[in-house]
Amino acid sequence: MDHFLYKDGVLHAEDVAIPEIAAVVGTPFYVYSAATLTRHFQLFDAALEGTDHLVCFAIKSNSNLAVLKLLGNLGAGMDVVSGGEYRRAKAAGVPGERIVFSGVGKTREEITLALTGGIRQFNVESEPELCAISEVASTLGVVAPIALRVNPDVDAKTHEKIATGKSENKFGIPIAKARAVYAEAAKLPGIAVVGVDVHIGSQLTELEPFEAAFTKVRELTLALREDGHDIRRLDLGGGLGIPYTRSNEAPPLPVEYGAMIKRVLGDLGCEIEIEPGRLISGNAGLMVSSVIYVKEGEGRNFLILDAAMNDLVRPSMYGAHHDIVPVIEAEPGTEPAAFDVVGPVCETGDTFAKGRNLTPMGEGDLVAFRSAGAYGAVMASEYNSRPLIPEVLVEGDHFAVIRQRPSFEEMLARDSIPVWL
Repeated sequence: MDHFLYKDGVLHAEDVAIPEIAAVVGTPFYVYSAATLTRHFQLFDAALEGTDHLVCFAIKSNSNLAVLKLLGNLGAGMDVVSGGEYRRAKAAGVPGERIVFSGVGKTREEITLALTGGIRQFNVESEPELCAISEVASTLGVVAPIALRVNPDVDAKTHEKIATGKSENKFGIPIAKARAVYAEAAKLPGIAVVGVDVHIGSQLTELEPFEAAFTKVRELTLALREDGHDIRRLDLGGGLGIPYTRSNEAPPLPVEYGAMIKRVLGDLGCEIEIEPGRLISGNAGLMVSSVIYVKEGEGRNFLILDAAMNDLVRPSMYGAHHDIVPVIEAEPGTEPAAFDVVGPVCETGDTFAKGRNLTPMGEGDLVAFRSAGAYGAVMASEYNSRPLIPEVLVEGDHFAVIRQRPSFEEMLARDSIPVWL
């Protein structure tokens, strides 16, 4: 469920009409619903009720400070994968004891940043990283809490570019080696072993891969306890998918996911951490764009928008689907027509959809891309010297711009020309 509905034929974000926002900020732009973000976080929190748990929002899905502040105020932890994301979490007021540091390439500078600023745990991806964390912690005179990320070699049944739990993926330590690596971790002076971490991929639409991975985590936890390790925390990652089209069968609900976690792992007495991103922020956002031209081609028609692949790269990168809807509903009886929906970037890949049946539209009409709150603005670029587009947060009947569109002067000022030119 989201809070983007038609009222009197006009698409609204909660109680704010989308054309009202467009008139103030221009197009294209992203708009997020505070009510949807809140509801989705609370669904996950409620799904684990009765267990000791922490829901850590995956910042990589949407890193805007206002979004992080909203979720942090609700009690969310944060899952970060870089020093920059760590700084964002802290800037949003999230304390270090609610921040988990994941990612395969943590630098010594990032490790130092987290250890001096406060950290709940590092999810360690490799033996060299484990040694680096120990060395930095020892130099600082502290002990670093860690969980080893194990790779369970489970097929997540998702797009190959967002699968992370198979043996050929770069993530984690092979589960067959885990006991030996935990034994080494226990000997290191700057390390405190606190748990086990697993994450098998993103946009999963079935519970079976999760259950297969969590069952392996259960077996490993029991074995590690036999080895003398105090395993008291299980980080289960994120990955639960969302319906990107209204016609698709909906993925499992958070309550079903939570029930499975309790059934498989509930008797271990471990604190449970989960790291949802997409399911919290995905359907909480739209990207809104304007039609520049309607072009008649050879055997196909093109809807040319002012948004492009640099603003929303998922369709170009993953072949991802986003529902595209008119901001002003068509008159009853209006027949749809097939369009290739494209942007103005000089790449054939700058295509959002091919042969999509849409309400016929004209120059200046507004369209909205649904389910754009995750992996939208965070993956945007200034390719073709196109400014990053604004982000807007709506709450009830009011809205605020939470990231401004930079001016061309600001963009140019970031470059410098050497004196010898």
